[in-house]
Amino acid sequence: MKNQHIPRKRFGQHFLVDQNVLNKIVSVFSPKDGESIIEIGPGTGALTEALLNRIRALTAIELDRDLIGYLREKFGAEESKELTVIESDILRFNFSSLIEQKEEGQKLRIIGNLPYNISTPLIFCLLEYVEIIQDMVFMLQREVAMRLSAQPGNKHYGRLTVMTAIDLHSECLFDVPPGAFNPPPKVDSTVIRMWPRKKQFEIDCRSSLAKIVSAAFSQRRKTIRNGLRKLISEDQFEIANIDPKQRAENLSVEDFVTLSNVYSRDL
Repeated sequence: MKNQHIPRKRFGQHFLVDQNVLNKIVSVFSPKDGESIIEIGPGTGALTEALLNRIRALTAIELDRDLIGYLREKFGAEESKELTVIESDILRFNFSSLIEQKEEGQKLRIIGNLPYNISTPLIFCLLEYVEIIQDMVFMLQREVAMRLSAQPGNKHYGRLTVMTAIDLHSECLFDVPPGAFNPPPKVDSTVIRMWPRKKQFEIDCRSSLAKIVSAAFSQRRKTIRNGLRKLISEDQFEIANIDPKQRAENLSVEDFVTLSNVYSRDL
């Protein structure tokens, strides 16, 4: 069966077609039968096929109706394989629904070549389900992957870094050039692995933390004294034991949590 699907710009579709890259992704992901494997945005099924060469069952979540029909036709004839295709906007999908019928304690393993135009909001959505996720392997725009894995003091360190690092470890695995895709994107890509970290911080109010972090990085060239002057007083900086002359990129995740807790307690 030949696929004539034309990649759609509005869905941010760049289909991975390099077989060597596909095999490498599946190898680092290392799926096993019996696990709850979820693929986000299967597209024309290249990664889906590579996964089903290793495991029997897979759930894929896709928004494009034309691709859903194509995937069901392509893989439906393989009686030894079980591909469940769910039609959904991934930004609105309830991942908890995927484990309701699973064994107690079983968690989701999520993989996908993420559309670049939704990758950041999708990762924020997935943070809501961190307790039911075992790990995730994603193809992302390299810049986003660098932001996820950045350390304090690095130019890529920012709001996305801090808000994800509270709950997740992030590790860049390898880069992928534009030529591995159809159509080729205008940027380089990176495969990244993310997995839940043990609880490190006591956070009084998540919304306060998000507010502090967002404000601090919205004016990242300023000192945090100036960037947070409408939120944090000199006394609060002193209580948190944080030097207000620093810039946001020099504060650790723990510093932001401490600062937000001081802020929350004074509300």
